[in-house]
Amino acid sequence: MEWRKNAGYIITNQITIGDSEIVLGVHETQPNMFVTWECKDKTDYFWGHYFTNLLAVQKDFCERGADKARFYERLQHKPKEKEPER
Repeated sequence: MEWRKNAGYIITNQITIGDSEIVLGVHETQPNMFVTWECKDKTDYFWGHYFTNLLAVQKDFCERGADKARFYERLQHKPKEKEPER
């Protein structure tokens, strides 16, 4: 994995799900500050959740990954709309 940083946080964990990632970062100068973000194209970070507890941020990382997987699973099983009759 190549090293990435965003807003002073070093990305230490990532999981790709569908066309996005969930990432976990630790602040580069304050090691008790953590974040999870959703990320697109390895550069567009959004919806940050900030923590001061490692276990809490790890739990959030896992939950966000599972939520995103469920989202894509629902999309796959969504019934297709019928074309209008002519």
